[in-house]
Amino acid sequence: MEWNFLFIFNSVLLGVGLTMDAFSVSLANGLNEPDMRLRKMCLIAGVFGLFQAVMPMTGWICVHTIVEHFKAFERFIPIIALILLSYIGGKMVFEGFCHKDIDGSTRKLNLYVLIVQGIATSIDALSVGFTISEYNLFMAFVCSIIIATVTFVFCMSGLFIGKRFGTKFSNKAEILGGIILILIGIEIFIGSIL
Repeated sequence: MEWNFLFIFNSVLLGVGLTMDAFSVSLANGLNEPDMRLRKMCLIAGVFGLFQAVMPMTGWICVHTIVEHFKAFERFIPIIALILLSYIGGKMVFEGFCHKDIDGSTRKLNLYVLIVQGIATSIDALSVGFTISEYNLFMAFVCSIIIATVTFVFCMSGLFIGKRFGTKFSNKAEILGGIILILIGIEIFIGSIL
């Protein structure tokens, strides 16, 4: 892969697709704590962004460790990416359609819960290591930073929207994120066979 507009565009799309879980959780957090201060909102969005950056890099490192030892594995990466992104995207679409309302509790978000939310909403980003495996280390790092930035912006938006309007849009965001991940998986697979 080379540095071009497509690299940045794909990185932004990966970020948009991956951030929808965190966006939905941010909506819920904003609804649950309508008097949340800007500093706490930045902390929440920052934690989500950090996890969304770390997970793809972890996946990239895992893929390169495996590929370095088993070159035959390399040709299966697009298939694995298609399967993983389709599974994760399909799960997000399914959960978006079957979205259940959040209970009415108004407990304030603590650091432990925030970290658990960060892990839970970013675990699917681990599979992005397969999709960016053709990048060199620096490009993978830049892609992860772009994903983190997109996540931060979406989470801040989710917190503001949640504080003002509630979670009525959260399931639609999850459906959109799932569709984007499935389309990226298909694009990667088709690109590998052409």
